[in-house]
Amino acid sequence: MTSNTSVLKKLIEQLSSRFDSSIIILGEDVSSKYHADWSGATPCAPPVLLRPKTTAQLSQIMALCFEQDQPVVIQGGLTGLAGGATPLSGEIAISLERMQGIESIDPLGMTVTALAGTPLQVIQEAADEHELSLPLDLGARGSCQIGGNVSTNAGGTEVIRYGMTRALVLGLEVVLADGTVVTAMNKLIKNNSGYDLKHLFIGSEGTLGIVTRVVLQLQPKARTTHTALCAVKDYDSVIKLLVALKRSLGSGLTGFELMWQSYYDKVLEVSSGLSSPFGHQFPFYLLLEYIDNDQELGADRFESVLYRQLESELLEDAMIAKSLQDAEMFWQIRDGIGELLQVLGPVSNQDVSLPIAEIGVFATELEQRLKAKYPDIAILLFGHIGDNNMHVCAYTGRDEDKTRISHDIMHLIGDYSGAITAEHGVGVLKRDYLSLSKSPTEIALMKTLKEAIDPKAILNRGRVFK
Repeated sequence: MTSNTSVLKKLIEQLSSRFDSSIIILGEDVSSKYHADWSGATPCAPPVLLRPKTTAQLSQIMALCFEQDQPVVIQGGLTGLAGGATPLSGEIAISLERMQGIESIDPLGMTVTALAGTPLQVIQEAADEHELSLPLDLGARGSCQIGGNVSTNAGGTEVIRYGMTRALVLGLEVVLADGTVVTAMNKLIKNNSGYDLKHLFIGSEGTLGIVTRVVLQLQPKARTTHTALCAVKDYDSVIKLLVALKRSLGSGLTGFELMWQSYYDKVLEVSSGLSSPFGHQFPFYLLLEYIDNDQELGADRFESVLYRQLESELLEDAMIAKSLQDAEMFWQIRDGIGELLQVLGPVSNQDVSLPIAEIGVFATELEQRLKAKYPDIAILLFGHIGDNNMHVCAYTGRDEDKTRISHDIMHLIGDYSGAITAEHGVGVLKRDYLSLSKSPTEIALMKTLKEAIDPKAILNRGRVFK
């Protein structure tokens, strides 16, 4: 019997003496669901799965793991694309899926307090009941959990107005590697009383602590939403449009989603029931969303602004959604990546950020480089753009090309001083490219923080950096 096996056996005995079988699942009883996240990282069956229901239970679990030097991987909704929640050899898995529920909503202070395992959509719907809105929205809203959203500093489609998840978090409760519970459940917008410790854990991908509860800032629910699908002739027009629409629509502009023709056409080819509302093809398609509190005036304003852009020839064509069904269809085209990934085979699916003015040049150079190296490659591009974020999906149909393509994309991002990850985190899959986006002194300080807070390196070991 190896020492690691002895340690694990002792830990299981200690856990079994404190918790029942609803919390501890062993060996072959651990469902394949917990072997990997959505990233495509190589699945690995954890020898033990722990499913605590309370912060106190999680604290006890971590204290025992810390005592035995047992590494753990933290799992939420398993919707991440960086491999951060896929177990590594020797790790036990801790799922927060049972730690869910909304503790309170303050309609006057416009805050919501929820447990980490609560699905994002549940919080959105609870806010809606109070005529409030949580301005964080992702395609995986029904599966992803708020603790994971916080831990990865999720972005989504409304960053252009409201910012990343970090901007919405007022307070947190966190369990550290040794089981210590840090309670910082602040509900104040202004609070300069010492270090704002929540920022240590937001976006740290579970490497510094496990988020168990969160206080989020809500916003008044907009009375009306206006959506349009537009056609654009070139990328220069896209960035001029972004400036013009920000000036004319102000903070009401909540969506600015760009699709290159390759992506747009592929979604329509694969997705049944979807069709283009345009009679011609265009190089770019832009999905716009504008919110307002006056149905009639908001609609008139949105339409007149788009008409002026058509007159200025920044827009080639524009289709304004006349119904909720129209708007949903436009968004189904934008969100078609979920369906594409199920049928395209091995895909390098990258989520990156670049200066807005350079995204068009980057896209052109990327296509030239990849097509020269992989003649039969297909490249699909789309993204939020207004917040620097673009998505790159590239594939040849051959699994052996996937890693090489990802490597080429990452290094070109480095050449442009971009970010190797915009909203899904570093995890395991992008760990080796961190130096392309972070300086040596930044990485050294990150490691100093890790060593200070998790001295035995048992929390999500091997994620972000080695």
